[in-house]
Amino acid sequence: MDWFELIWNYYLTLIPYFPPGAILQIISHGFIGAALFFLAGTGYDRLRLLYLEQMGGMAIPMPKIFTVFSILSMASLALPGMSGFVAELMIFFGILTSQKYLLMTKILIIFLNTIGIIITPIYSLSMLRQMFYGYKLFNTPNSYFFYSGPRELFISISILIPVIGIGIYPDFIFSFSVDKVEAILSNFF
Repeated sequence: MDWFELIWNYYLTLIPYFPPGAILQIISHGFIGAALFFLAGTGYDRLRLLYLEQMGGMAIPMPKIFTVFSILSMASLALPGMSGFVAELMIFFGILTSQKYLLMTKILIIFLNTIGIIITPIYSLSMLRQMFYGYKLFNTPNSYFFYSGPRELFISISILIPVIGIGIYPDFIFSFSVDKVEAILSNFF
């Protein structure tokens, strides 16, 4: 999810019909963003390269990091079964069912969200392609550089489990947040 879509969805939380979706989006973005930044840091720690043009061909030497990075990138794209899908679906249906806006305003909001939904896979999948299957194959004399130890796998999977868990059973988050959000919104609407 790109920043524009995240900020846009934040402003849409002012509509009282779908704040649980916005809360779920914030939680989902926190987990997915943290995991992707961690894995990017792990990749930098191993390679000491900053630019995508310098990377490439890392899928074979780093298969575990590649697998987790790919799963979390798909979660960032709101793949069904992941937490981002449930959140974006709730926000999307909240826009459609809201009585607060006119039809043209709803069409404009849906159009802008659709642009974000189209652009996000383009840069996310091109990043994955360049990093892991890139044109410039990466050569290093020491293959132990690519080993992902138990620390990296434990942290990555510890963040991946809630992403999948919330995607499968989002009521767990809603049981904590819905009453509090409705109490806050009752003061304003």
